[in-house]
Amino acid sequence: MQFTVEPVDIASRSPTVLLNESDAAELGVHPLDRVHLDHEGGTTVGIVELTDQLVPPGVVGTTRRLDAVTGPVDVSLAPTPASVRYIRKKLDDIELESREFERIVHDITEERLADVELGAYVAGVYANGLSLQETLHLTEQMTAVGEVITWDRDVVADKHSIGGVPGNRVTPVLVPLVASAGLTIPKTSSRAVTSAAGTADTMEVFCDVSFTRAEVERLVDEVGACIVWGGAVNLSPVDDKIIRAETPLSLDPPGQLIASVLSKKKSAGSTHVVVDIPYGEGAKMESLARAREFATDIRRVGEHIGLSVECAITLGSQPIGRGVGPTLEARDVLETLDGAGPADLRLKSIRLADVLFECCDVDADATELLDSGAALDRFRRIVAAQGGDPDVSPGDLSAGRHTRVVHADRSGIVTHVDNRLVNDVARRAGAPRDHGAGVDLHCRAGDTVEAGEPLCTVHADVDAKLDDASSLIDRSELIRVRGARETLVERV
Repeated sequence: MQFTVEPVDIASRSPTVLLNESDAAELGVHPLDRVHLDHEGGTTVGIVELTDQLVPPGVVGTTRRLDAVTGPVDVSLAPTPASVRYIRKKLDDIELESREFERIVHDITEERLADVELGAYVAGVYANGLSLQETLHLTEQMTAVGEVITWDRDVVADKHSIGGVPGNRVTPVLVPLVASAGLTIPKTSSRAVTSAAGTADTMEVFCDVSFTRAEVERLVDEVGACIVWGGAVNLSPVDDKIIRAETPLSLDPPGQLIASVLSKKKSAGSTHVVVDIPYGEGAKMESLARAREFATDIRRVGEHIGLSVECAITLGSQPIGRGVGPTLEARDVLETLDGAGPADLRLKSIRLADVLFECCDVDADATELLDSGAALDRFRRIVAAQGGDPDVSPGDLSAGRHTRVVHADRSGIVTHVDNRLVNDVARRAGAPRDHGAGVDLHCRAGDTVEAGEPLCTVHADVDAKLDDASSLIDRSELIRVRGARETLVERV
């Protein structure tokens, strides 16, 4: 059937088309069915939603994702992608082959899957896991999609954290530190999936993070490094679409995580990578044994695709640094580079940089590079190259003006700072989209506090979001304080 095209000013994550219910009945299509749109520019696949008012009969409504579809179009029912069958197999806990992952990755890239189908894929991987062989297949297929950067250097360094620890903003400290030693380190980072801020969210407080591949190459040629959002560079682009499905339920399955990390590192042209694997209560890896198992798997997959991967298993049972949220974490980064900042963030940055130096066979001292100001100087050059203010100071970074201070209800020792609750509170306060939102921690596990002493301050850009964060604080124990006379063992 031939239709007139009428753009509909609706943003959608999938290539949605609107059909009048009477036309849909004649075509034999239902909601979430796919249709071929044959137009002057070629054939495009759309995912159907029905309406009886937004578009009249004889008209197909195209959302913003389908702006290229113009003029009269022939609309016909499209077959269900084969990948849907393979997703069903994964839900049934049947191991998939390389060609089946190839089809899934292709259909995700071409946006042939509806959001519910993409969600089913993530749920299948989360519920049933991926074998090592499946992870190898998936990593290969994700690497094959999108652009690949090739550098004229034998050693290209990189770093990644699997996440899960609030405030763990090592990357903006480590990248300029490593670059100041003469290594090339083109760092592409994701936005937050389960946390209050990703590296890209924090770096965006300082400067632009969205650059094309050609612009990234220029940045690295200019200053030896960059810290950019990977989604704009089109490296392993399927990963950002999968993250879109993972984010609402804060899912990050280990096999998918390995494939996501290493496909992007390979696409970015990296040769030597250090992977930070935090473990402990509230971290993604709850136990040391699980962290070691994950490290073994990621090294094996890295070796299979030609990457030299070193893993650093770190303690992640409480937040790193003081700030949780883009602006608060940016403050910690700048203070650490300037010789102050939280001691734990400084120490972790130095240790991971030294691991990367050893991995790359470079004779350099991370402590010396940080204390000499070389790392700070390189950071300011990176910020300037990416369009930011190189003279920015911690005092220029303002957190959200709506605040709630959480006080200790007793004197004693801080025994636990809950990673997940800190993240949840910061996200409810508006992070990471509201850069000023987050949690400013005033204590760490092991600290002694007095009754009434501030434990943390919650910041929000919007008063209603602070209320939402406060409701969670009021019914949970964000920071646990035990009195000196309390015991953790009850004698019976």
